[in-house]
Amino acid sequence: MAKLTYLSHSSWLIENSNFTVAIDPFLEGNPTAPLKAADIKANFIIVTHAHGDHLGDSIPIAKANDGTIITNFEIANYCQEKGAQVHPMHIGGAHEFPFGRVKMTPAWHGSSFPDGSYGGTPAGCLVTIDGKTIYHTGDTGIFLDMKLIGEMDHIDVMLVNIGDNFTMGIDDAVKAVEFVNPDLVIPMHYKTFDVIEVDPQEFADKVRAKGFNVRVLEYGTGIEL
Repeated sequence: MAKLTYLSHSSWLIENSNFTVAIDPFLEGNPTAPLKAADIKANFIIVTHAHGDHLGDSIPIAKANDGTIITNFEIANYCQEKGAQVHPMHIGGAHEFPFGRVKMTPAWHGSSFPDGSYGGTPAGCLVTIDGKTIYHTGDTGIFLDMKLIGEMDHIDVMLVNIGDNFTMGIDDAVKAVEFVNPDLVIPMHYKTFDVIEVDPQEFADKVRAKGFNVRVLEYGTGIEL
């Protein structure tokens, strides 16, 4: 049985008895992160886009653990030049890894490295592990094709950004949940910075009113899948 742990912002760990997968591990310089990069022992790291609060500590974590960074082609090239092992992918593509399947999904956002250079197309991802599929939306606004994501794959857990300003806000995120129709919803990407200070309980209440199961996780806590 796999475990899903929220590390704050858009950072997550997915673990089973054999593998640990990190998603967007932004820990150093993150005022809400309960762990440091040195605490993460990940075999694989998924990066949704190149912004510093998502690429985060992916390269040092990968290099320290002989791990592989799974991301778009442009970010993969950048990470490889920095000495990390990579597996390049792109929107719509899927691949079977030792821990399970990853498919890259669209996300409406931007993607650039800290120096302003192009970071490829931003993405979300579907991660299937131990028979459960997790949809990490990445940073995104709402888009109608989220319905297709939910129709083509049964989503056990949807990790959805709610912080507004840079991504969907609460009301758009509630509509996105209706599009995807997951078994469980968990909000993310809020309160890290003042500009994305929103109340996850407001989101949870609105999602429950639509008939969906929702959990608000404290930083550093997790659930079994």
